[in-house]
Amino acid sequence: MKKLAVVAFLLAGWVTAQERPMLFIGARIIPITSTEIEDGALLIRQGKIVAVGPRQKLSPPGDAEVIDVRGKVILPGLVDTHSHIGSVEGGDSSAPIQPDARALDSIDVRDSRLQKAQAGGITTVNIMPGSGHLLSGQTIYLKLRDGRTIDELALRNADGSIAGGMKMANGTNSRRAPPFPGTRAKSAALLREQLIKAVEYRDKIRKAAGDPEKLPERDLRLEALVEVLDGKRMVHFHTHRHDDILTVLRLQKEFGFRAVLHHVSDAWMVADEIAKAGVPCSLILIDSPGGKIEAKDNRFISGAALERAGVLTAFHTDDGVTDSRLFLRMAALAVRAGMSRQKALEALTIAGARMLDLESRIGSLEPGKDADFVILSGDPFSVYTKVLETWVEGVKVFDRTVAQDRLYAVGGYGASRPGDFYVDEEWLQ
Repeated sequence: MKKLAVVAFLLAGWVTAQERPMLFIGARIIPITSTEIEDGALLIRQGKIVAVGPRQKLSPPGDAEVIDVRGKVILPGLVDTHSHIGSVEGGDSSAPIQPDARALDSIDVRDSRLQKAQAGGITTVNIMPGSGHLLSGQTIYLKLRDGRTIDELALRNADGSIAGGMKMANGTNSRRAPPFPGTRAKSAALLREQLIKAVEYRDKIRKAAGDPEKLPERDLRLEALVEVLDGKRMVHFHTHRHDDILTVLRLQKEFGFRAVLHHVSDAWMVADEIAKAGVPCSLILIDSPGGKIEAKDNRFISGAALERAGVLTAFHTDDGVTDSRLFLRMAALAVRAGMSRQKALEALTIAGARMLDLESRIGSLEPGKDADFVILSGDPFSVYTKVLETWVEGVKVFDRTVAQDRLYAVGGYGASRPGDFYVDEEWLQ
């Protein structure tokens, strides 16, 4: 039996995608940044959104393929700001601070959890090294295209470099035997020490003014931290307890780096302080608390509390802490606890895009943005709703009617097998 796709087809697919326009008609469209459209139309071509509006006002181009999606809901592709899919690894046990470690160098794109994330409607993801370090390495932002190599999925900055942030953490995870810190105070002291070294390293480079005789010896660790200090890398900071959250805010103010607070179990306790600092939050909401005592006060009300305080708020899966296939449910839990529907939808899409510096490309259905969207069977927050299709840059990457895709969505024998469907069986004979 043939596999689902040959490698040559995949390589060509992203180049030739959407040469012919496609018009999706009749769905309830939720653009996020504008009013919902009951009987809408979405026109895409060459991987981009061309137009969004009421069906009656949008005439298809003569060569367009028209797809009837009446009774369905179209939502922008979901943005997961914190995930560990791809069997990602970061720093090792040799030191608590390892900014030179890159998630880029450790991700397995054949990990079936990438397909499971597609099945959950996720189209963009921030893959992070683990949180057992004060600083476990550089994160990477991926589009969940179907591809054979990390380069086919990686998003890039305007200068061509790989897009990503820096993972930092505090709290219990990094408190262990030397060389790791044993207390919260020592954790902050070690991180502060490294950031001061990075400031000094940057000063030396600036004073050298390009003179190779005056430049300091290249240091990959400090080089990465200079990118943090200069705002080129967002700091994605794992933090749970209220006092740990405030420690992050002190460090952020002292060194001026850009940061997103991740997990933020006690956000509801210190929402006003977070708002005053102007730092966004990416929440995880779980209905079965456990695993670590610092998360014991995690509450569904954090979303509503942050909304009232005016904090930019997103959600994340932390997969495998929560399953990527159930990402919509997290926002529904926040709505049940008082968060507005609109802000909860934004927290799944445009808010996360802003935290990844990708809001010009993703997070809403607007002309000129990437054609990343999800077709749902019903309302996003209904327990009965299923993800029917997921599209990335105008290419369908998940279709619930396809047997292999449905297997990823619902589970069963073979659902966790590596994605060997990227190879034609004839090549193996």
